[in-house]
Amino acid sequence: GGMLFRSLGFGGDLGTEGGGGIGLFEILLIGALLLGVYWYFKKRRQAALANAYYQSSMGAAEPSRQVSYGQSYDQPREEERDLGKGLSFIQQMDSSFGEKNFQDLCMDHFFKIQGAWANRDLSGVKNLLTEEMSGILQGDVEKMKSERKMNRLENIAVRSVDLAEAWQESGRDYITVRFYANLLDYTVDETTGQVVSGSKTEPVKFEEYWTFTRPVGNHPWKLSAIHQAEQ
Repeated sequence: GGMLFRSLGFGGDLGTEGGGGIGLFEILLIGALLLGVYWYFKKRRQAALANAYYQSSMGAAEPSRQVSYGQSYDQPREEERDLGKGLSFIQQMDSSFGEKNFQDLCMDHFFKIQGAWANRDLSGVKNLLTEEMSGILQGDVEKMKSERKMNRLENIAVRSVDLAEAWQESGRDYITVRFYANLLDYTVDETTGQVVSGSKTEPVKFEEYWTFTRPVGNHPWKLSAIHQAEQ
């Protein structure tokens, strides 16, 4: 047997019978153990992804943050991310879906969520966020409030909104959208008004990937992940 089976204390071949082999009970036990190991590592992976942070337009001036936010789903394999195939599957289940209307929807969500973030009040956009994203963003909002900081996002100019990936997984639709934009992004001390990071005069460019999800079919889309493009 392989190293895993030996480490579990089982020797011999699975197909043998008699005293030197293993029986049905042992096989079932091995299967249960393997399933437990699989779910353990899957849950750990999802928990790690769910707690990831990102360096992006929502706090790009904070150098301590990572480059991703959210993402509770498993990454699809490359062949499963094909945009054309993914959109085709989505349209099969929702005949009202159209790329242009979806891009307009994403642009609308983008400005609403950015505005809510800058105002440190997500109450008006919770219906646009998955429960996970809402919790993570709310945690950062509370952190800014406790530090008496305000992240200013001004003169946002979105240069392009492109669909990057589309797929279906576990009864849900996913579409990743690429935003390319520039803006003034700076953080001020709310007491003194002094700029503590960023610039009020030098625009910054950013390229971000926002992933939206919904149950398969004609249902509202919600933001589930944000990733900043690799530099």
